[in-house]
Amino acid sequence: MWQCPKCSRRFKHNEQSHFCGKIETIDQYIREQNEDVQPRLTAIRETIRSAAPYAKEKISWQMPTFWQNENLIHFAAFKNHVGIYPGDLTDSPFAERIAGLNTSKGTIRFAYDKIDLALISDITKWRIECVKKGSGYG
Repeated sequence: MWQCPKCSRRFKHNEQSHFCGKIETIDQYIREQNEDVQPRLTAIRETIRSAAPYAKEKISWQMPTFWQNENLIHFAAFKNHVGIYPGDLTDSPFAERIAGLNTSKGTIRFAYDKIDLALISDITKWRIECVKKGSGYG
């Protein structure tokens, strides 16, 4: 375990990249990322905003989050990928589209050069429909 000397957080990997302060806004979150990643995160944000125009932007779990009666979708930057967190996609209509992507329950990881904005938009719209039905998911 490695402990950051600035914020005292503990991490599995030595010198793990992280933000020591408290993230207050999505703008701040994006500004704190590497310059080459910022345009990609901005594109993801704009894609989600377009798909969910009534959703509120906030930071939840230290990640950019769009909220509309509940958390719709989160995203987060990592060293080699961006994670999208829409929740459980097990019974979603996206099985074929996410096949072959790096996924786990509730997570899709896109390499920075393979971000599928159309898929992110469609998942966001699907999540809104799930929330409207009151089930949260599919």
